Amino acid sequence: MGAFDDLTELTYLYIDHNKIPDLPKGLLSPMINLFILQLGSNKLRELKSGAFHGTKDLRWLYLSDNSISSIQPGALDDVENLAVFHLDKNQLNSYPLAAMSKLRVVEDLKLSHNPIKVIPDLAFQSFGRYMETLSLDNMGLEKFSDKAFAGTTTLKTVHIENNKLSSLPGNFPFSRLETLTLSNNPWHCSCQLAPLRRWLESTRSRPDAACASPSQARGQQIRDTAALRSCKLPTKRSKKGRPGKASPGDWSLQPIRKLLTLSKPFILKHLFSIKEHLI
Repeated sequence: MGAFDDLTELTYLYIDHNKIPDLPKGLLSPMINLFILQLGSNKLRELKSGAFHGTKDLRWLYLSDNSISSIQPGALDDVENLAVFHLDKNQLNSYPLAAMSKLRVVEDLKLSHNPIKVIPDLAFQSFGRYMETLSLDNMGLEKFSDKAFAGTTTLKTVHIENNKLSSLPGNFPFSRLETLTLSNNPWHCSCQLAPLRRWLESTRSRPDAACASPSQARGQQIRDTAALRSCKLPTKRSKKGRPGKASPGDWSLQPIRKLLTLSKPFILKHLFSIKEHLI
């Protein structure tokens, strides 16, 4: 008999700060109503295919502060409806594209403090129309591939401070962005950063973003430097469409919003902590 066989009604499982080394396939299968799983500060090294088998209702998954260096293709197939996914403070040295491409509705993705150098093309495409918060700070990140943000349309908050970035890709999604932290990066102040400068000039906040090169601009804020004053930005073409008609992305966002809102009282009603109630 498994440790969780009698917990079919469980919606919230908190087992942070233990020494769990692995998630064998089928371990979580009995918890068919599990909504939130917190496994932070454990000893996990790898997420294997089928690790979350049976937990199709899981929406919030916290795996912060483990030692995860590998996420196998298929590891996330059973949790494609995750809305919150925190993987910060692990040992991933490359973005697990094959596994992540199975996710559909991630709104909050946190990969901070992983030694990932490059974010590849199409990294967020499968859930880009839902993602609102992206945390990639303190990684030693050097580059976004040209199509890294393809399909990403709803970002409001991005954290990329304390990295080794010198530029941003042409498709970086500024259109709905409200918060961007980007200090302590070696920004190269050429016309490639003109869209960033325009956003900095339009925002009420004043995030720190200083040029590291060229030499004549070193130490100057991107929003103020003369190095970008003569840059020309392409004119955006207006999209044709019927007035008042919601885009497909807007309509598709509504079910998950409703689900998360309606499920919170249910979660609180069935709150269960393994840490406090040993079985």
